Amino acid sequence: PPAEPLTERRQAGGVRTIVLNNPRRRNALSLPMLQSLRRDLLHDVKSRELRVIVIAAEGPVFCSGHDLKELSSEDDVKHHSQVFELCAEVMTLIQKLPVPVIAKVNGLATAAGCQLVASCDIAVASEKSQFATPGVNIGLFCSTPAVALGRSLPRKVALEMLFTGEPLSAHEALMHGLVSKVVPEDKLEEETMKISQKICESSKSVLALGKATFYRQITQDLDTAYKITTKVMVDNLTLRDGQEGIEAFVQKRKPVWSH
Repeated sequence: PPAEPLTERRQAGGVRTIVLNNPRRRNALSLPMLQSLRRDLLHDVKSRELRVIVIAAEGPVFCSGHDLKELSSEDDVKHHSQVFELCAEVMTLIQKLPVPVIAKVNGLATAAGCQLVASCDIAVASEKSQFATPGVNIGLFCSTPAVALGRSLPRKVALEMLFTGEPLSAHEALMHGLVSKVVPEDKLEEETMKISQKICESSKSVLALGKATFYRQITQDLDTAYKITTKVMVDNLTLRDGQEGIEAFVQKRKPVWSH
């Protein structure tokens, strides 16, 4: 029979769900998996119908990180570089997309899988989920996952994960800011859709501007961040939806977004 696709994409009501669909390989981020994920993230991304992207997974492991068989000495340096460069491209792409991206985690997320969760704008996890960067245990320090991890977690928490390889529980991940919410497994879909549907009520153009600005200013010093965001607030008012939202508020009616 033909092989099942490595990712599955479905969309309804403005919400695109991308499912990592290789549970037998623990949804490892092989080169083909990364290529498939990138295609699904970029598909018709400027459409007014696309408002939110949810990344989910089949099986008990959300994502185990890189496929170590691809990183054996049998493959050459060029191939290894291709894997890590594409992975970095996908992780940064998530934050460059004009719509919010939510990780829906139900299980284990390790190494580059943990990096994927940290790279998403929002992460909702079931209580059974765990997060780890265990590369140090096999002699491959999780240096690229550390980029996303170090920007999501307090430095000492990130470094303990990186130095020991020990996992964080879902509630520890919530406490330290790696995930946004932790819910019982049977409430995971409901909570993820609740957040998604709330996002869908807002203007896509306003959210796109806000998301881009958030990531632009967050790495700046305080004065520069305020200079950037002050200009963007003015720019936001020039958007049709910026004016529509204010007019609707004044007129005590629901806004009609043009997106």
